[in-house]
Amino acid sequence: MTPNALLELLAQVQRGELAADAAAERLASLPFEDLGHTKVDHHRTLRNGLPEVIYAAGKTPAQTAEIFAAMAARGADVLATRVSPEAAAAVLAAVPHAQHHALARAVTLRQSTQAPRGHVAVLCAGTSDLPVAEEAALTAELFGTTVVRHFDVGVAGLHRLLSVRDTLREAHAVIVCAGMEGALPSVVGGLVGVPVLAVPTSVGYGASFAGAAALLGMLNSCSPNVSVVNIDNGFGAAYIATMIARASSI
Repeated sequence: MTPNALLELLAQVQRGELAADAAAERLASLPFEDLGHTKVDHHRTLRNGLPEVIYAAGKTPAQTAEIFAAMAARGADVLATRVSPEAAAAVLAAVPHAQHHALARAVTLRQSTQAPRGHVAVLCAGTSDLPVAEEAALTAELFGTTVVRHFDVGVAGLHRLLSVRDTLREAHAVIVCAGMEGALPSVVGGLVGVPVLAVPTSVGYGASFAGAAALLGMLNSCSPNVSVVNIDNGFGAAYIATMIARASSI
């Protein structure tokens, strides 16, 4: 339930196009719908402007599909992250119009028609960071921002990053995904005057400690406009970047 959808529902009652009891039935699942294994928060968009998202890891394919279908039935845009191939197949069987993004390990369904608000740039240091970067880009796009991707622009070849610096300055927020030593966000932070959301990825040899080295490097960034999310958390970076971009575009 979005704010616009709620206002339209009330307007239909006011115009006599919808009976009050029918409107009450539509609102019966607010603030949440109890599926037994999950309480689906249909009210979240009304509270903070963005819908609930399904974290599929740890859920069975059937549970993921049931949650996805329940959210889709309410007309919401739906995102499921960390989706296994088996869970993706179950979701697509339940909601055929959904889209599976194998690289990002995500399934999406867009049902809203609002114009994009705000501009987010998504960067990654190397091709190995693509799954996390694509999760971030897809999340920001589904949440209604314009997204520009710049991939494989790591510090080992700094000229690749410098070739896109003019387009970076157009963004309201920049997401930077990097593994190894995690240096790229600091460099980007020195090039732009907007918040940089740094995402350490679990990419690298043994001493990278599955992303811990990149995480610590980013937390110690000398660029004061850099903030850090958890390892491989492209979704979390995109959520924050979307809120920044929306506020900046008002």
